[in-house]
Amino acid sequence: MPLRYKIILIVAAVLFEISFLLLYVLKDKPIINYTIIYLASSCLFLLFVFLIWKINLPAKYFTALLIFGLIIRLSFIHVKPIGSDDIYRYIWDGKVQTAGINPYLYSPNDLKLQNLHSDIIPKLVNYPDMKTIYFPLSQWLFFAGYTISHESFWGYKLLLLLFELLTIYALFLITKKLNIPVKNILLYVLCPLPIIQFAIDSHLDGFGLPLLLFSLYFYLGNKKTISLFFLGLSFSIKPVGLVLIPIMFFIDKSWKEKIKIVLIPLIAFAIQFLPYIFTSNPFEMLFIYARNWTFNGFVFNIVNYFINNNQTARIVCGFMLFIFLLPIFFNKMDLIKKFYYSILLLMIFSPVVHPWYIAWLVIFLPITFQLSGIIYAALSSLTVFTVLNYQLNAVWEEYPLVLILEYLPLAVILYYELKKNKYFNFVRS
Repeated sequence: MPLRYKIILIVAAVLFEISFLLLYVLKDKPIINYTIIYLASSCLFLLFVFLIWKINLPAKYFTALLIFGLIIRLSFIHVKPIGSDDIYRYIWDGKVQTAGINPYLYSPNDLKLQNLHSDIIPKLVNYPDMKTIYFPLSQWLFFAGYTISHESFWGYKLLLLLFELLTIYALFLITKKLNIPVKNILLYVLCPLPIIQFAIDSHLDGFGLPLLLFSLYFYLGNKKTISLFFLGLSFSIKPVGLVLIPIMFFIDKSWKEKIKIVLIPLIAFAIQFLPYIFTSNPFEMLFIYARNWTFNGFVFNIVNYFINNNQTARIVCGFMLFIFLLPIFFNKMDLIKKFYYSILLLMIFSPVVHPWYIAWLVIFLPITFQLSGIIYAALSSLTVFTVLNYQLNAVWEEYPLVLILEYLPLAVILYYELKKNKYFNFVRS
């Protein structure tokens, strides 16, 4: 490795570490430090990407950077989430289940659960008048986290860290199977998005990523039944993987296999609801969320600006997503890219794209090394200005300039990537 790249790599790693250490040192108004660190580390991530692409990274440097990324994650296991309060809902749901109560029955503020109230929860739970929206596998993970550390969040964070290790291990297995340079794993390990959204803010999606990756790994190994089972489990964290089912469906020629592709994930997902479905409606709040919540949805915001009707705009975006996915389903691009672009298009047309949702795309970067995903992961850090304004001024507001800066470069890069992969050949035909 040339000396100049070695120096740049070491300096970048040191700056990356220092930026996160500032959260320990500068404790006055942590959301301001959080904002600065998120933006600065995203810039450093682009430098890491360039170095990973440019140099032949020696094994000792790869190992050092891998350990470095894991230590950063571990260092936040006792740090209170800064950019989100979702973890208190997770802890509350775990506490409710520990008490032997169906978590889908009552909202945290319900008087029937008053004996479970403490000085922390549900006082710190967001939307305490709403029942939970999270699926059973998520609820069992909340239960496990609460069993480990009760109302302290470190038990839940420990579980999330273990799943991060599984994500990295799954990426190692896939890169090895596809003969992809193992150094590419650093595109995930050193990406600030999962560090901030999982290690610091503890979002649930970190549990779903290894499930989706192991589904891919087993699918590549022609172990379709177990692959589809893992895919169904990933739906229980977030149903992002639903867009992958049509790809598998149209690839397989056997109708028997096509039926399995549809049924196995749905059965793996549906069977989890058996302990709850006869005494409650686990989907009650999810339908409300799906109808009303919006954030960082680029195409949705444009459509809704002209239509000025939330529900109609959602239907239009759903139809547009279907139209844009069709060439992916039938295009001759390789399987991994089909998966990658399907998830990316889902994000672009979705009315809700919190930055931690984009982690479902980031896990494909070590396998695809697509510039579109790299830029998306970095620029999504700009959404932190909404969080900053909310915590400082109690105003939740999206900024059109942020949407433009985040999505315009992505749209340009995506166009050229899809053109290179003959996506538009299908459209013309």
